[in-house]
Amino acid sequence: MSQTPLAVAILAAGKGTRMKSRLPKVLHPLGGRSLVEWVLHSLRDLDVERRFVIVGYGAEEVKASLAGDNSVEFVLQAEQLGTGHAVQQLMPHLKGFQGDLLVLNGDVPLLRPETLKNLVEAHRGNGATLLTAQIPNPAGYGRVFCGDGNKLTQIVEDRDCTPAQKTNCRVNAGVYCFNWPALEKDALPKLSTDNDQAEYYLTQAVDYLDPVIAVDVEDFEETLGINDRRQLAGAYGILQTRFKDELMAQGVMLIDPDSCTIDDTVTIGAETVIEPQTHLRGNTTIGSGCRIGPGTLVENSSVGDGVTAMYSVILDSKVGSNNRVGPYTHLRGEVEVGDGCRLGNFVEIKKSTIGPGTNVSHLSYIGNAELGKKVNVGAGTITANYDGVNKHKTVIGDRVKTGSNSVLVAPITIGSDVTIAAGSTLTKDVPDQSLAMARSKQVVKEGWKPKTAPKAEGDA
Repeated sequence: MSQTPLAVAILAAGKGTRMKSRLPKVLHPLGGRSLVEWVLHSLRDLDVERRFVIVGYGAEEVKASLAGDNSVEFVLQAEQLGTGHAVQQLMPHLKGFQGDLLVLNGDVPLLRPETLKNLVEAHRGNGATLLTAQIPNPAGYGRVFCGDGNKLTQIVEDRDCTPAQKTNCRVNAGVYCFNWPALEKDALPKLSTDNDQAEYYLTQAVDYLDPVIAVDVEDFEETLGINDRRQLAGAYGILQTRFKDELMAQGVMLIDPDSCTIDDTVTIGAETVIEPQTHLRGNTTIGSGCRIGPGTLVENSSVGDGVTAMYSVILDSKVGSNNRVGPYTHLRGEVEVGDGCRLGNFVEIKKSTIGPGTNVSHLSYIGNAELGKKVNVGAGTITANYDGVNKHKTVIGDRVKTGSNSVLVAPITIGSDVTIAAGSTLTKDVPDQSLAMARSKQVVKEGWKPKTAPKAEGDA
């Protein structure tokens, strides 16, 4: 028997007033993704035929944020009149659809893919299936009551529960799987606004469907929604714990997990050690056998195997294998570092290529430059890449040695096997196998003292 087609609707039309932000609630960042992107990410184990995001407040912003996902269809809920009203907007789009509809909320980002897969598999043949959660302290939540086989008997709002009913800890998680033809024909047209909020509630739809089954989620924290920034921070903590546990199970050592933040978009190889106060973000890859931190930020960058990096910042860059970075090194703007390099104390490198075996160990700025292999950059060397209007390139060949406090004024090309004398300021190209010097001759005047010498102690 062929699998029943599945469509998914993500409710993402709300403003999120309690977030105190002009940004639509579902676009608030949580680690490496927005809330709605987390919900879409949770679908990765399901075979989904159509994915709808129902938008309202900030519709154009939500559309723009998901523009790169061609599988998403957007449906406008011009007036936000409740969850049932949101799903009613799908009726023209799913006309004739003979499958199931999974309804998710764009502000519930913690659902695991296996939870949704289990819900969809349990739903087959039902009129509706609810995801429910056993919450230790369910005060304020509507209670779900079931009979044999977890068949739904009633949902009672918290304020209407008797003392005995309030001891029931099973609550509605707001996640549903419906038989779409039955929902479209028997339930959606019958929803009413006869309630305190004068809205169309999706919970009312289960009154017109049969059978309706409840499926408990294994971990109630998966069902937590985001309504304010405190809850957003709490969700981040839950995701961090999950991901860090996964990393350690894969052979990554986190010395002090609570002091670090690691996006789940980050990949880390086995036997790498992450020191305290280290933050790994965005599309970042860390190789095997590395030691990253303490006090290091790596964002949208790749780091090879066997790299050590401490008290440093690596942004939008590529670092090869067996490199030593830091302390206090700053790589930014598409830096590419070959293997076996040493980038050291108080060094900033921007939009440059560093060849294998090259050392930039102390107090240097390298910008818009191309360095060959086995270059030794002396302390205080600067590539002066900016003339006040435009940036210019510096090219340094293989095995070059720059003396301390050298300034290379771009555009300039230094050949291979060149030695640059300390304190030189170079403005012209230098050929291979040369010694380059550009500094004033030292002058010493013996016996010299200022014309107005300071008075000796005791002088009148």
